[in-house]
Amino acid sequence: MTDTAERIARIIATEIDARPNQVVAAVGLLDGGATVPFVARYRKEVTGGLDDTQLRNLAERLTYLRELEARRVAILNSIKDQGKLTEPLARSIAGAETKAVLEDIYLPFKPKRRTKAMIARENGLESLLRRILAERSAVPEDLAAGYLSESVATVKEALEGARDILAEELTENATLLGRLREFMRAEAVISARVLPGKEEAGAKFSDYFDHREPWAKIPAHRALAILRAAKEEIVTLDIAPDPDTGALRAVGMIEATIGIPGNAPGDIWLRSVAAWTWRVKLSLSMYVDLMGELRNRAHDEAITVFARNLKDLLLAAPAGPRPTLGLDPGIRTGVKAAVVDATGKLIETATLYPFQPKNDLRGAQVAVLEMVRKHGVELIAIGNGTASRETERMVAEALKLLPQGAKRPMSVIVSEAGASVYSASELAAKEFPGLDVSLRGAVSIARRLQDPLAELVKITPQSIGVGQYQHDVDQRRLVQALDAVVEDAVNAVGVDLNMASAPLLARVAGLGASLAQAIVAHRDAEGAFPSRKALLKVAGLGPKAFEQCAGFLRIRDSAEPLDATSVHPEAYGVARRIVQACGRDIRAIMGTPEALNGLRAEDFVDDKFGLPTARDILTELEKPGRDPRPSFVTARFADGVDDIKDLKPGMLMEGTVTNVAAFGAFVDIGVHQDGLVHVSQLADRFVKDPHEVVKAGDVVKVRVTEVDVARKRIGLSMRKDGAAPETRAKDAPVAARTAKSGKPASAPVRPPKSEPQATQGALGDALRAALRGKT
Repeated sequence: MTDTAERIARIIATEIDARPNQVVAAVGLLDGGATVPFVARYRKEVTGGLDDTQLRNLAERLTYLRELEARRVAILNSIKDQGKLTEPLARSIAGAETKAVLEDIYLPFKPKRRTKAMIARENGLESLLRRILAERSAVPEDLAAGYLSESVATVKEALEGARDILAEELTENATLLGRLREFMRAEAVISARVLPGKEEAGAKFSDYFDHREPWAKIPAHRALAILRAAKEEIVTLDIAPDPDTGALRAVGMIEATIGIPGNAPGDIWLRSVAAWTWRVKLSLSMYVDLMGELRNRAHDEAITVFARNLKDLLLAAPAGPRPTLGLDPGIRTGVKAAVVDATGKLIETATLYPFQPKNDLRGAQVAVLEMVRKHGVELIAIGNGTASRETERMVAEALKLLPQGAKRPMSVIVSEAGASVYSASELAAKEFPGLDVSLRGAVSIARRLQDPLAELVKITPQSIGVGQYQHDVDQRRLVQALDAVVEDAVNAVGVDLNMASAPLLARVAGLGASLAQAIVAHRDAEGAFPSRKALLKVAGLGPKAFEQCAGFLRIRDSAEPLDATSVHPEAYGVARRIVQACGRDIRAIMGTPEALNGLRAEDFVDDKFGLPTARDILTELEKPGRDPRPSFVTARFADGVDDIKDLKPGMLMEGTVTNVAAFGAFVDIGVHQDGLVHVSQLADRFVKDPHEVVKAGDVVKVRVTEVDVARKRIGLSMRKDGAAPETRAKDAPVAARTAKSGKPASAPVRPPKSEPQATQGALGDALRAALRGKT
């Protein structure tokens, strides 16, 4: 191993809390084409048990540090070619720990366009600067008089040339730049001020019309808001130290670099140059540096928040393989309906018009009940967009007409986020070539209730909308981070090889889009895969891809029972030795923990597979094919509270967390507008990170604290200590059950009442007559 590789391994090991030899082993695997999910799951012996988070961080830092080393070599060669490389300079370059420091060192040697300082040197004014620095008691103007020439007509021009040379030297002084940068990081203030006449156009940014905050402490969401306001030319933005004391301290650092001991004429002139250099040169470069750091810091945090929320959403509890009716609500354009069977296959579509202008409520309810009866629908997924609660009421009234004792489907409000993107996608067009775009959304809504992960992977992660200012951040980095989250989620759950769509298969470790399409094409042509080994018959899928993907693919009815588990084919021998030790058939052992009692993982370690693998196999045999996602939990919306205008401070509500940001959590309480639980209202204690308390998909109880109908803002609280007097909406009981901590729901729900009630009036009679003989 080279010295560079060893240095990189030591740095990364410190950052991810590992040993250098673990990092070296992981780097070897990743460089060899292994994927993070595969290494995390099936190479624990090699890496010493590094998890997927450590491996993701390792991979990211490895790329950065290798780029840093490549740049270090390039800079050394450049300076060496210039004949300017000295031993101290080489040591400085070798010791640079970041790209920024490396570039600071390189500044004086970096090829650049012709500058004022270069012209001044060509005119012989560098010796004037050296004399002023050496002869402080001399008057600079008198010294400058001796440097007049055809190119330098006046004393003023001569002194300006000397100033330009000194200013360039100062702006290329790596030590000074480092000190100023640290000073600015500690002392700088970010300030925003509204541009005259922009108050109305920028009303949504009114909090930042006259805003000042320490640069070091501004949270990411406020930084991103201010940056967007500046980009839209609503506010002016500045990053600077205190204009009085801060600027003086910055100039003092420049003076200290020059060395100005007294008040001789030369000292006075040098002080003026120091002040000019700060005002004209260095304050601007510091602004650019800190603006870049602020943007990167805010982007990093925003991407982290988005990735965490996306993970929670992807790993939300599935309702399971049950026949489902998906409803995409709409008023004028109608409610789009789609029925899918337990496998997600589309079997019927319809468009219902229960609202204006057609007002065919009776026809819509008859159609819903007919689809329920005809297809044995067990779940009704209702999109949470416009007319969601009205559609929910329409369905609830229809279900009351089911005969006494008949099994009633559960109605669930499902997030529509990204459904329209999927509907108009090339993938949806291939999947449903003859289906209207508007109806595809209803199919997606139904399927995402059955299995959120399997459906959401069809949508670009950025379109799911669980981030903050996601369109403002570095899109390349965002895509990389979100793709990693999707890959980890898919492989953590596992994929049914004979049921999965191409987009889902594409996220399996070692596959990708082309191999996923090849697998689906092979499956369509040859039928279901009888075993994992049969994957090797797929065109283009070789031993390396098989090694990476096989453990994450499941075959439920294979002749090899282990094909339905997360045990990797390469370790089937270990699993069989465990089975033999039990003295029973493998099918009798799988899922029967007591059959494995008394077995020690240590007894099954061999020269190829160590203790981690043996332990994982024992765990898998106890609960084969276990799904790491939580049980399906739902929220109960309040009856009679369908609009923001129905809310009143003090109401107790139940809802589902839809998004978690640095400043709090957004909760869907069934009024078409998510409410905000500010971070200060999440718990009866100090909360630094909202993710400590909630995550996307959690079912929570909240109290309404503020309602601003005009701005469509709802304030909520989860605190118990400072609660306002409790009020409840009429006929709006909150579910008595408490949502289990850490059990995210895939969607909020208002379950039907346990006893069906007769629909009153002529509409009920008409519906019963229309349904007579059908139900």
